Amino acid sequence: MRLQDEPDLPLQINIVPMIDVVFAILTFFIMSTLFLTRSEGLPVNLPKAATAKQQQIPTKITITIDEKGEVSLNRKPIAVDDLTQQVRSLVGANPETLVIINADQTVQHGKVVTVMDRVRQVEGAKLAIATQKP
Repeated sequence: MRLQDEPDLPLQINIVPMIDVVFAILTFFIMSTLFLTRSEGLPVNLPKAATAKQQQIPTKITITIDEKGEVSLNRKPIAVDDLTQQVRSLVGANPETLVIINADQTVQHGKVVTVMDRVRQVEGAKLAIATQKP
């Protein structure tokens, strides 16, 4: 008794699983590069200054004033009246703490001065204003 031969089927390479793996790896790299950038404060349009320098201080506190005049401390909204107490608690006894004010260029000068005055009431806090080079 002779068995029937199977018909010769052309060989095929299925690349769908390989495409799935490539897309998974691509997704991983895209997501990981998004976390490589470090944002200190909320995104605002900083004013330009020709004499701007990068500060290298280990402990930083970031105060952001957006274009609407709303104040945030380390990316969390805060009332201006509570600013002195919150900064004082963050500074503690560390005299090397730098408080950086990121103020949008459209914010009124009086609002920035009010925030600066609140920060200057904290003993040991060094004050800086963020700018960008033109």
